[in-house]
Amino acid sequence: MEPQRTKISALVITYNELGYIEKCLKSVEFADEIIVVDSYSTDGTYEYLRAHPKVRVIQHPFKNYTAQKAFTLSQASNDWVLFVDADEIVTPELRHEITNTVNSNQGHAAYWFRRKFMFQQKQLRFSGWQTDKNYRLFRKSKAQFSDKRIVHETLEIKGSSGILKNKLTHYCYRDYRNYKNKMLVYGRLKAKEALQKNKGFNPILLVAKPTFTFLFNYIIRLGILDGFKGITVCYLNALCDWERYLELRRLEHEQKAISLKTISQRSS
Repeated sequence: MEPQRTKISALVITYNELGYIEKCLKSVEFADEIIVVDSYSTDGTYEYLRAHPKVRVIQHPFKNYTAQKAFTLSQASNDWVLFVDADEIVTPELRHEITNTVNSNQGHAAYWFRRKFMFQQKQLRFSGWQTDKNYRLFRKSKAQFSDKRIVHETLEIKGSSGILKNKLTHYCYRDYRNYKNKMLVYGRLKAKEALQKNKGFNPILLVAKPTFTFLFNYIIRLGILDGFKGITVCYLNALCDWERYLELRRLEHEQKAISLKTISQRSS
């Protein structure tokens, strides 16, 4: 009698991912269920997902990345979950490693994945991404998303972690506009995160942090070896920091205006 195979839930969150989600879903069809939570896409992504025979799609309003992924995790039927972004692809080699891992009873509660970053159709080898790794495979019963971060979310794991050998392919850069918009959104969410931690706006950091980010990734992290791709990605990553401090300043002004209005209303 063959041992019972461990079931896996593949989870994805989406917003306007048509053109990328198709390859992502194809790469995770080995999972026993595929759940996609869509934050009201306007480009046909939701309609495509509704018509997909192997996908259960749910629409849910987007608050931040941590909240959206925590909601998605709660929908999984199986204990083992594979969480991928809509622009990520599980290679055949990685798929084989994933299924072997969850069925081998190695004892780990979660696994780190390293990623191969793609600038359109060409690999981005440096620019600060070469040591990137994220939790992508883990047991639902042993993990939860930390509420301390609302962007670049992190998992709190109860138990030990392993790391898989094969890499996840990440099409991080589609075009300039898409990547720029993504960095601006990240920056604004990081500003909200900073405000929640009582970290105030600093005019020196408005200039110093983006400058440091660019130089660190372009020179120290060897973005210069990625050629034009490296310049573009390092600049846009620095733009994320610039937007963070601009947004933090705006949020602080907004907060002060509300406080003054409240005081004025109480005294009148």
